[in-house]
Amino acid sequence: MNRDMLARLQSLRAAGQSIALVTHLPSGHSALVTDTALEATDPITLDARTLEAIRRRLAEDLSGRLGECDRDLFVNVYTPPLRLILVGAVHVAQALIPLAIAAGYRVAVIDPRTVFATDARFPDVELRTDWPDAALAALAPDRRTAVVTLTHDPKFDDPALAAALATPAFYIGALGSRRTHAARCERLRALGVDDAALARIHAPVGLPLGGRRPVEIAIAILAEITQVLRTRPPA
Repeated sequence: MNRDMLARLQSLRAAGQSIALVTHLPSGHSALVTDTALEATDPITLDARTLEAIRRRLAEDLSGRLGECDRDLFVNVYTPPLRLILVGAVHVAQALIPLAIAAGYRVAVIDPRTVFATDARFPDVELRTDWPDAALAALAPDRRTAVVTLTHDPKFDDPALAAALATPAFYIGALGSRRTHAARCERLRALGVDDAALARIHAPVGLPLGGRRPVEIAIAILAEITQVLRTRPPA
């Protein structure tokens, strides 16, 4: 890898981009591949099938030899941390946070209700007590961010969901029954959210595991987030 390519790799990582450094092992030549672009080559020719395989590696955070296409290519994956943004400083959030941290997520909790959003109840996570849409604008969810609303209160959940749907967050979920979600969708449509965007919301949130306790709901939520993360197609 030459000096210019190293500088470009460092620049992309500093900007929070997911990036694959692809090395042709016999020659030592390299290329940089993102979700959407072939950034630089030194010199390697990568066909469409190989680029697709490399981007699957990016989506899976998986470094290693690209055996499915060319065993002479080695892919080093550099990705920013996964993030989970929870709207609602509630019991489910308390149960979900340690699970998410163990799975490698950086967690932020949003709740303007300062009686609930306290450091004592939520240690070691980023707490925001501004309004959910303002907080989400500041947190800027990207393709490695999941957003989950948990308050059951439309004045918090609705603006949070509208804001999240305007971002490339890979997962957006909302706690509540199907009936609750149907009413929620009507309110969001009144805010100008179209049906294609509404289809991005996972509701009722989580895989249908049948659990009812906060920790069981938390397990179902993280399971569905993991499923979506690991099965989504490359950008």
